[in-house]
Amino acid sequence: MHAILVFSSALAASMMLGSVWADDQFETSEIHLEKNLTDGDAEVVINASADDEGLSRLTIAGPDGRLLLDLNAPNSKLGLRKILVESPEPENDGQILADYPAGEYRFSGTTTSGEAISAAARLGHDFPSSVSLVQPNDGQKGVAIAGLTFEWTPAKGARHYILILEDQELDLEMEVELPGDTLSFKAPEGFLHPDREYKLAVGAVAEDGNRSFVEISFATTREE
Repeated sequence: MHAILVFSSALAASMMLGSVWADDQFETSEIHLEKNLTDGDAEVVINASADDEGLSRLTIAGPDGRLLLDLNAPNSKLGLRKILVESPEPENDGQILADYPAGEYRFSGTTTSGEAISAAARLGHDFPSSVSLVQPNDGQKGVAIAGLTFEWTPAKGARHYILILEDQELDLEMEVELPGDTLSFKAPEGFLHPDREYKLAVGAVAEDGNRSFVEISFATTREE
């Protein structure tokens, strides 16, 4: 399990892309697609959370009527409030799109007090174009830590960007949401260490929440 540090800009924090707010019944009901252009794989991500009370049951049905998720917590008095589900990540050969067709997905829940709640979220199959990472280069060695700024080119159709920086030795991951007019991010002081391998991914996020990621690896200099 990764330890995760999450930073969000004020703009990104004010937007819940792809989410549907249904009369405050669900706090979040979201479904979106992610593809990794570096690895050539894709996955679907589902995010659901109740408002204040926990859920004893959550079901999600696709636009074709199939029941895709049926989650129960029958013996819990508190239930589950926030549920994040990710599919396997097969090669982006159409399997994900076939199993999760475009259209409206119905979220239905039962709270621990017995209240029935519902919401809907729409899944599209279009992806934003991807960024190109400018700095550092993939596989670059001896990257200086001091003042290191990650840079990338703009992606058409991107509403905002997600930057993920992973320290592979410590299994520590930092995730940052950035506005769509941001094309650089300065590494926070103290996160990077000398002579260590890192993985950097930058994803473009479309209006409907679908996202395209590109990732690289780099190594910092031995001494700083």
